[in-house]
Amino acid sequence: MELTSRQEEIVAIVKDNGPITGEQIAERLSLTRATLRPDLAILTMAGFLDARPRVGYFYTGKTGSQMLTDKVKNITVQQYQSIPVVVQESASVYDAICSMFLEDVGTLFVVDKESTLVGVLSRKDLLRTSLGKQALESIPVSIIMTRMPNITMCKKDDYIIDVAKKLIDKQIDGVPIVREVDRGSGYEVIGRVTKTNITSLLVDLSNDEII
Repeated sequence: MELTSRQEEIVAIVKDNGPITGEQIAERLSLTRATLRPDLAILTMAGFLDARPRVGYFYTGKTGSQMLTDKVKNITVQQYQSIPVVVQESASVYDAICSMFLEDVGTLFVVDKESTLVGVLSRKDLLRTSLGKQALESIPVSIIMTRMPNITMCKKDDYIIDVAKKLIDKQIDGVPIVREVDRGSGYEVIGRVTKTNITSLLVDLSNDEII
C-alpha cells in the first residue's frame, strides 16, 4: 500500500508521540479533526496504526510485509470460492470428459443420488482412462474416481492459505468446499477452491483491493 505524504506524516507523528489523540495529530498538522478522519481510518484499517478508546492512536510497529502476511492469513475460503461442477456417480467417463470440457474446469466432484460427495475426478484420471481402447461411454466414473476417505476437502471458514498448502502438497488443481449432512454421515459440495482462485487472490493483493 502506497501512502500519501500526509499519511506518512501522520504515521511519523504517531510513531514518535503515541499514544496520541486525533485532535492532537490534527493540531500538529494545522488541520481539522474532520479533515484527518479518512486518513486515520485508512491507516487503521491497513494496520499501520491502532486505536484505543479514550487513549488515542499508536504505531503498530509492523512492516509492510508483516501486514501483508497478517492480511493473507485472515482470508477465508468463502471469500474466494467458485461454483462447483458435479457429476453423478452413474455418469460415464465420456459424459465426464464432456462436462469438464464444456465447463472449462480441471476437477469434477462426483455425488450420489442424495447429492452426497462420493468421489473426485481430475484431468489425469480422465486422460489416463481415455488412452486405453475401452468404450468410454460404457465406463462409469465410479470406477476411476478418487473415493472417500482419500478426498482432500475444506470448509468455507477454513483459511485460504491452508487450502493453498494442500493444493501444493497433494499436487492437485482444486478441492471441494463441503458441509456435513445427516449428522456427519456425509458431505454436501457447496463450492470449490482452485489454483485459479488463488491466482485471483494474488492479483487482488497486488492491486491492494483487500482490506
